[in-house]
Amino acid sequence: MSTRKLGINTICSHVGEIKDEQFKGAVSPIYMSTSYQFEDVEVKRYPRYFNTPNQEFLSKKIAALEHAESAMIFGSGMAAVSTTFLAFLKAGDHLVIQNPLYGGTSNFVREELPKYGIEFTFTDGYKVSDFEKAIQPNTKLIHIETPSNPLLTITDIRAVAELAKSKQIVTSIDNTFASPVVQKPIDLGIDIVIHSATKYLGGHSDILAGAVATSQEHIHTIWNVGKNLGGSLSDFMVWMLERSMKTLALRVKAQNRNAKKLAKFLHNHPDVKHVYYPGLKDHPEHELAKSQMKDYGAMMSFEFNKNIDASKFLKALQLIKPSMSLAGVESTMLLPALTSHALLSQEERDRLGISHSLIRFSLGIESKKDIINDLEQAIKRVK
Repeated sequence: MSTRKLGINTICSHVGEIKDEQFKGAVSPIYMSTSYQFEDVEVKRYPRYFNTPNQEFLSKKIAALEHAESAMIFGSGMAAVSTTFLAFLKAGDHLVIQNPLYGGTSNFVREELPKYGIEFTFTDGYKVSDFEKAIQPNTKLIHIETPSNPLLTITDIRAVAELAKSKQIVTSIDNTFASPVVQKPIDLGIDIVIHSATKYLGGHSDILAGAVATSQEHIHTIWNVGKNLGGSLSDFMVWMLERSMKTLALRVKAQNRNAKKLAKFLHNHPDVKHVYYPGLKDHPEHELAKSQMKDYGAMMSFEFNKNIDASKFLKALQLIKPSMSLAGVESTMLLPALTSHALLSQEERDRLGISHSLIRFSLGIESKKDIINDLEQAIKRVK
């Protein structure tokens, strides 16, 4: 049966599982071996080749969720990003990359690509015209991120994909903030989908991993570089990720419900100056988000009025964790200027609008009432 005919919860819970033929267990067995037979076998398996049984089968689940032909799992989101970029770019090539986006990706481009003789241009914004303006004759790859980290800007995926195809340029997207539950960029024309699987795919703040989903042809190109860079994931962590992804759709849908309610609560709060969330009708790309996303995601950012110190507010929280990373079942907050975008210069953060008072909010699955109560008590304590 085609996986496209299966419901998303069925894909999460069944596609990519390894059948336990020996003991008939209900979950996939773990194959921890780093050494496999090489004679009289169809596939020569080796962990660094991304093709151990657990790696191979989980890749099928990720590909099915993204409507891709194939997928690969990496040791981190940055391993997935860096391997993909180096697979499609060589000395003399040019990359067009969206601004704003995740600070780690931005830092990789600025710090590492010049060492390889690869040119790049950060766009002036995230409109299609910004990408078109940045394209050069030697542009080989366009990379976007939507919703973006941390300002939740929305890029027109279909329009960027069409622009790139008209010029025979490969496209990639960081789909971490949305997850495949909310957004399927390949259906909108994007070539390569990248995830920090540490986030929603893992979902429990206990796995560091990355993933790429794309065509079989592109996967082969990425694999040729990946096997040399060595950014694969241990089979135990692959097994942990497969287990976690069984509840992906359930978790994300619960988080999305909380996010919509909390965005409205913050938007109407007298002490909040601004909320960045595509589900709000006053978000500048609300209609675009509605057209290309199945929901609005569970990430947002906000800023208080000057009467509340953001750092003191985070320390006053009792339920919500002031913690690095995002997308776990527990709600978390952080200051991007001190964490995810700390590697950017102050000038660059100012230009992007990432102030020291900006708070990034990742909604968990807790009761909405309990989250609101924690926000209210923390605000009262620091006013």
